Amino acid sequence: METGEYVQGSVYFYAPNKGAPVFFAVAFAMSGALHTYNCIHYKSWRLTGLYVFCALLFTVGFIIREAGAFDYGDLIKYIVSTCLIYAAPPLLELANYNVLGRILYYAPYHSPIHPGRVISTFAFISIVIEILNGNGVAYSVNQSLTPAQQDMGRALLKAALVMQLGVLFLFTLLAGTFHRRCVRAGLRNPNLLNALYTLYASTFLLAVRTVFRVGRATLMLLNHVLMNVRHPRKYLPQSTKTYLALDGVTEVKGPGYKDGRPFVVTLLDPFDLWGLVKGRDKETRFWEVGEGKVVRDGEAQV
Repeated sequence: METGEYVQGSVYFYAPNKGAPVFFAVAFAMSGALHTYNCIHYKSWRLTGLYVFCALLFTVGFIIREAGAFDYGDLIKYIVSTCLIYAAPPLLELANYNVLGRILYYAPYHSPIHPGRVISTFAFISIVIEILNGNGVAYSVNQSLTPAQQDMGRALLKAALVMQLGVLFLFTLLAGTFHRRCVRAGLRNPNLLNALYTLYASTFLLAVRTVFRVGRATLMLLNHVLMNVRHPRKYLPQSTKTYLALDGVTEVKGPGYKDGRPFVVTLLDPFDLWGLVKGRDKETRFWEVGEGKVVRDGEAQV
């Protein structure tokens, strides 16, 4: 995005590239439009609506970055564009948490955690990361602040980076544990596996962007394209109450996964370890009752 040469009076320290922001603004706008279409087509606003919002953040951020490229002494344009562009990736991670939760709903008997707790548990951590990230960017790029305040901003960004990596590791561990359980049980449903592979690819792109901090806009655009081409609703049912029967092929609509514990308790103990000790988890195994209604029988469709 930059020429690399120092420019006197530039808040970027260099002369910003005038072409790249236009390309990314248009590309993210097109991707956002396609995500909007997919949300309407698949009726998946609750599942993938965040991709639309993130595309909007990127689009507006790069439009402002383009305006700043012609006025690179304007601190406000620099701060706003940077905050918008940096705000989107953690939200894309949050969108992935939501997708994983939906995958766990599809084969609940192999889930290490209540599927509904994935989004609430990881979202809480993501909010903390977003706060650190936002304040870190605002402080580190604001040249009107003292060097000590700018250093504090960079420290906040580093803390957010470490937390993001930790969350990505736990997230991958959770998905991998679920995947391993499915394989061991002989569950190789194509739809389930395709959804998992797409999630792994998206997580990889986000991890590379977080660790190496290079080609960030390109990686995020690739992630948007990936989730458009391999949209989660191509492989997963619309309702969280629809799940795979134990044969791994038949789709059944049951009562849904319920957790009667208080929200604070579910946040602190998402794996319901106390329930495992007391044997309470047996009450939620609706797939063993056999009262669900078959909604699709036969070969799983890819």
